[in-house]
Amino acid sequence: MKKFVNDPKQFVPEMLEGLALANPDTLRYVPEHNLIMRADSPRDDKVSVVQGSGSGHEPAHVMVVGTGMLDAACPGDVFAAPPMNYVYETAKLLATPKGVLLLVNNYTGDRMAFDMGREMAEAEGIKVEILTINDDVAVKDSTYTVGRRGVAGNFFVIKAVGAAAEQGADLDEVVRVGKKVNDVTRTMGVALTACTPPAKGSPLFELGADEIEMGVGIHGEPGRERKKLTNADAIVDELLDSVVGDLPYQSGDNVALMINGLGGTPISELYILYRRAHQQLAERGITVTRSYVNEYCTSLDMAGASLTLVRLDDEIDALLGAPAEVPVRVF
Repeated sequence: MKKFVNDPKQFVPEMLEGLALANPDTLRYVPEHNLIMRADSPRDDKVSVVQGSGSGHEPAHVMVVGTGMLDAACPGDVFAAPPMNYVYETAKLLATPKGVLLLVNNYTGDRMAFDMGREMAEAEGIKVEILTINDDVAVKDSTYTVGRRGVAGNFFVIKAVGAAAEQGADLDEVVRVGKKVNDVTRTMGVALTACTPPAKGSPLFELGADEIEMGVGIHGEPGRERKKLTNADAIVDELLDSVVGDLPYQSGDNVALMINGLGGTPISELYILYRRAHQQLAERGITVTRSYVNEYCTSLDMAGASLTLVRLDDEIDALLGAPAEVPVRVF
């Protein structure tokens, strides 16, 4: 294993400390709870939006804490749910009169931690709601879930609810927006190589030099099929068929298209995937009006990508276009 690591047990805390040091005016690091929060939060005039989940998916979620996105993120260790007391302490720190919304990707460990953390917070009179994200079409259930997994599409939920909260919406309205976006968002991924968690020191699963995993999860969970590597266009066509056919997206739809890198794929290759997806959507009569090509929800150093579509209407389009200011943004 070749990585920039000191003590693997300190991988996440050292990452969070570095993130805070690089953004001293906008972020606050609370090491006792692995918490990254906006320096200006909590604010009495807005709902606090919090995401958690395991680490290893950066920039999700600690690097999208900022104006118009998350108010805080409380990650667990690499690919591990945060302890319930992290969720509880985060809810207490972020509590406002308008309430706290906890965004949870659908994994059993995360849901247990957030449900228990919410119960503890509610027992102290904190107004708190949970919204579960499940955009992955690859499998009905998986190694770590009952129901579909939450993957890169969670970024669109974060962006929309973050904008609604910033505009002063109450908790019920912010939840409604999040559910609406989740309902029209679909994703599927593919792996070219496995990832290597720092604490393990070796690849998480075996994948032959000429093999790919279609429908892979962001923790390396099995997808739909392991098959021989083919060209980029054919891979996009298979991902797109699965995603488009699931909602389904139809001729006349306007969509946001995201090609998300899983951590080990050059951005040049991501644009090759985007090119084919954009062309194929146009041939189906589906218009791409918002484009996202970069790393949003990774799997450490896995080579691979995922494809996400969001069906847009005027409300969702406006929320996705609202101002945001986060550390990962490149100007």
